[in-house]
Amino acid sequence: MIGGDDAQTGARRREQRGWYWYDWANSVYSASVLTVFLGPYLTAVAKAAADAHGFVHPLGIPVRAGSFFAYSVSASLLVSVLAMPVAGALVDRTGRKKPLLGACAYTGATATTGMFFLRGDRYLLGGALLIVANVCFVVSMMLYNSFLPQIAEPDERDAVSSRGWAFGYAASALVLIADLALYAGHDSFGVSAGTAVRICLATAGLWWGGFALIPLRRLRDRRAARSAPAHEPGGAALGQGWRQLRGTLREMRRHPLTLAFLLAYLVYNDGVQTVISQASVYGSEELRLDQTTLIVAVLLVQILAAAGAVGMGRLARRYGAQRTILGSLAAWTLTLAAGFFLPAKAPVWFFALASAIGLVLGGSQALSRSLFSHLIPCGKEAEYFSAYEMSDRGVSWLGPLVFGVAYQLTGSYRDAIVSLVAFFAVGFVLLARVPVRQAIAAAGNRIPDRI
Repeated sequence: MIGGDDAQTGARRREQRGWYWYDWANSVYSASVLTVFLGPYLTAVAKAAADAHGFVHPLGIPVRAGSFFAYSVSASLLVSVLAMPVAGALVDRTGRKKPLLGACAYTGATATTGMFFLRGDRYLLGGALLIVANVCFVVSMMLYNSFLPQIAEPDERDAVSSRGWAFGYAASALVLIADLALYAGHDSFGVSAGTAVRICLATAGLWWGGFALIPLRRLRDRRAARSAPAHEPGGAALGQGWRQLRGTLREMRRHPLTLAFLLAYLVYNDGVQTVISQASVYGSEELRLDQTTLIVAVLLVQILAAAGAVGMGRLARRYGAQRTILGSLAAWTLTLAAGFFLPAKAPVWFFALASAIGLVLGGSQALSRSLFSHLIPCGKEAEYFSAYEMSDRGVSWLGPLVFGVAYQLTGSYRDAIVSLVAFFAVGFVLLARVPVRQAIAAAGNRIPDRI
C-alpha cells in the first residue's frame, strides 16, 4: 500500500512538472506580444492607415487610431465568451482535454507567428491575428487551469499554482532579454526597428508552439463523468455547450458563495488584465517613453512577478490565500493611482511603478486560481473553470472597452488609466465579503488547514 501511495505521488509530481511547462510556453505571448510590442506597434500601423482626422474605419465604423488596439483586445475577449462554454462542455463530456488544448495552443501559436507579416497600413490584419491568437490563448488557459484540481491535492494547490506562474514569468523574462538585445541593437543585426518588432512577435509564437509539446506529453486525460453519444452530430455537441453553460449557471445558484467569489474575481481581474494589455500603450503614447524603456520595464515586471508569485504563495501558507489576495488588491489600488501622476519622459518613475506591479501581479493571479479550485464540486472542473476563465479573460472586455472609450472621449490616456482604480477597490470589497471556508464546505471539498 505504501509503495502504491509512493507511485501515485510520483506520478502526480511528474504531471505537475509537465503542467508548469504550459505556463512557460504561453506566458511569452502574454508578456512579449500583448504587454510590450503589439499595442504600440499596432497603434502605429493604425495611425499609418488613419484619415486626416486620425480615424480608421473598420467595417465602416469610425474609430480613433489610438483606440483600435484596445477595441481589438475587447473584441477578442467577447469572442472568447462564445468559445469557452463549448470547449468546457466538450471536454467534460468526452474527457479529451489534451487534444483540444493542443489545437488551441497551435492555432494561437500560428496566428502569433503570422504577426511577422504585419507591416505598413495592415491594421485589419493585425486586429484579426490578435483576435484569433487571444481567443486561443484564453480557451487554452481555461483547459490548462482545469487540470489543477486533478493533479494537486488541496493542500498543494497554492504552491503548485504559484510555481506555475513563476515558471511563466521566468520564461517571459528570458525571452524579453533576447527581445531587448535584438531591438536595442537592431542596426548591428542589419534590420530596422519595425522588422525587429515583427521578429519578436513571431518568435513568441514559435516559443509557444515549441514548448507546448512538453505538457501535451506529460498531462493525461481523465475518464469523463458523462460521455457524449457516439452518433451525436457536431452541431448538437456545440449546442450542448451552451445548454451545459446554462445548466452550470443554474447549478451555481446552489453554490452562491462560489458565485460571490467569481463576481469579486470578475471585477478585480478585469482591472489586472486591462493594465497588462494597455500599459505599454500608456507608456509610449502618454508618458512618451521609447520602446527600449518599455521592454526593460516589462522585463522588470516578469522578474519580480516570478519572485512575487513564490513569495505570496509562502504568505498564503501563513496568512491564508484570501487575506493575501486582499493585501495585493490594496497594493494594486495604490500603485495604479500613483500611475496617474507619473511625469512624462521619466523612465525611473516608470520603473518604480513596474516594480510595484510585478511584486503583486503573479501572486494575485496564482492565488486566485488556486483559491477557486477549492470551490469546485468534484467532476465539474472544466465546466467551472470555463466560468472562471470567462471571469478571468472572457468577461475582461469591459476594462479595455472602458479604457478605449475614455481615450476616445477625452484624448487622454491618464483619464483612461485612472478609471481602472475602481475595478480594484470594488473587487476588494466584494472578495472581503466571501466566507471562503463556508464556500469550500458547501462545494463538498476538504477545507485546507490554512485558507
